Amino acid sequence: MPYSIVFFDIDGTLLDDRNQIPEDTKQAVAQLKQTGTKVAIATGRAPYHLKPVADELGIDMFVSFNGSYVVAGDQVVYANPLRKESLAMLEEKAKANDHPLVFLSAETCYANVEHHPRIIESFHYLSLEPPAYHRCFWQEEPIYQVFLHCQEHEETNYLDDLVHFRSIRWHPYALDILPGGGSKAKGIAALLDHLGIPPEQAVAFGDGLNDKEMLSFVGMGIAMGNAHEELKPYAKWITRDVRDGGIRYGLERIGLLT
Repeated sequence: MPYSIVFFDIDGTLLDDRNQIPEDTKQAVAQLKQTGTKVAIATGRAPYHLKPVADELGIDMFVSFNGSYVVAGDQVVYANPLRKESLAMLEEKAKANDHPLVFLSAETCYANVEHHPRIIESFHYLSLEPPAYHRCFWQEEPIYQVFLHCQEHEETNYLDDLVHFRSIRWHPYALDILPGGGSKAKGIAALLDHLGIPPEQAVAFGDGLNDKEMLSFVGMGIAMGNAHEELKPYAKWITRDVRDGGIRYGLERIGLLT
């Protein structure tokens, strides 16, 4: 069965360790689009944090917030915000443990403390500007993801009690808080349904722990050579490192580019 659409993660997949898109990746994505194959982004990033990458590559479909907010062109095709009562419990526990939070809506994000070093460090890791302070932002807008800034050994202080959440760590001081049952696969399923494409005709490239469900769900899940070792068993095939032409090599090996 021919492949009709390719989903790309961003960090460590489209972006290298300098947070830049390698030139061979740019060319490969451009040539892929010329073949008529649809191209989309599937990322843990917010829409406004993925926009520079999407604009540079000319991509207008994306699965953001690890599957909780999905857009095709100018149409929102799926939205799954976090429950307000669960957010209240999370903030209460985080304040008791002196752990800062960043709340992300579809339009912007705010921190619930000012100038916290863990927030600054984790945002700089993504080459993003740290968010401003807003005391009660989560009460005013739908929130699709939260960054909880704590170390790995501190996670159980939260997740044993907050059963309506799932979490994915992406930094020594930060993890994503998502709706329970949420994943990139769930967002991809919504977009594929909107487009009328079966999962067997979809390809996905990823490198992180938040890509497990995505690579398992699509017809061809490809892990980058630089992928987390725990991700690789979920892939049907492993391509080269992002810095070694991994995107082009993968697309060529599955017959989407020559």
